[in-house]
Amino acid sequence: MGRKAECLTITLTADMAVAVSDAVASGEYDSTGAVISEPLSAWRERRALREPLRAEVQAGIDDIDTGRVRDFDADRIIAMGRRKRSARSRSA
Repeated sequence: MGRKAECLTITLTADMAVAVSDAVASGEYDSTGAVISEPLSAWRERRALREPLRAEVQAGIDDIDTGRVRDFDADRIIAMGRRKRSARSRSA
C-alpha cells in the first residue's frame, strides 16, 4: 500500500540539480522524487535517534544539578569492569 504523495517545490543549486538528473539518467533512481526521498529518509532516522539522546543528556545534566555524580575515577571504573568480566567468566 503506497503513501499519499504531496507535491512540493524545492530549489537546488545548479550542481545539485545536475547530480539529481544524472542519478535518474544513469538508472540509479527511477525519478527525481526517489533521489530526494532517500536522504530525507536518512535525515528522519537520524532525527528520531537524537530525541532519546537528548533525553539522556538532560538526565545527566539533572544528575549534575542535584549532586548525583562522583568525580571521575578511571581506576575504579576499570576495577569494576574487571570484576564484572570475572563474574561472567565464572558463571559461563
